[in-house]
Amino acid sequence: MVVPAQTDVQTDVQLDVQLDVMVIDDPAVAASVLEPSRAEVLAELVKPGSASTVAASLGRPRQQVNYHVRALESHGLVRLVEERPRRGLTERVVQSVAAGFVVSPSVLGRLAADPDQADRLSARYLVALAARLVREVSSMAASAARAGTTLPTLAIDTEIRFASARERAAFTRDLADAVTRLAATYHDERAPRGRWHRLVVASHPQPIVTEEPAHV
Repeated sequence: MVVPAQTDVQTDVQLDVQLDVMVIDDPAVAASVLEPSRAEVLAELVKPGSASTVAASLGRPRQQVNYHVRALESHGLVRLVEERPRRGLTERVVQSVAAGFVVSPSVLGRLAADPDQADRLSARYLVALAARLVREVSSMAASAARAGTTLPTLAIDTEIRFASARERAAFTRDLADAVTRLAATYHDERAPRGRWHRLVVASHPQPIVTEEPAHV
């Protein structure tokens, strides 16, 4: 399946609608949301809620939950949806600014994984490539959003089951040949308005999911 990637992986563009994905590239924000109790509160707020409703759902004191909600709001991770009267007080209903979050490797600064420093034949190289992709795409997407434009991207995500390691190796050779032919056809270093693009082709085994035994 080929899908055009969305540019809503912003970290500093305020929107009135909930994003599907938000990339966190600020170390202070990452540290805040990675605190386990606060992360649970944020997860509850994927749907609109208040400190009272979240406290009831998690079985925690309302004051403690309200502290986490305020911290999340100060970092731009939740936004106010509405204020409504409740028992003589004003109840603040908030919602997370995104349904899901990704922490960019850029929060690690010089410690972020670098594909040039990884063994190209190892799984670590694939992880480093993925880290670079998150870092670069999220940064450019945010810049494009601030400029009121979109970032041209392409994502291909599918599943394939190989009969054997030999078939997998043959597929790899055929795929590499196809990519080489396409690159030779469309690559143009002399085009005046051309722009370099990264092309990353990756594959890995699917995780093995074991079903929990049924309890009678």
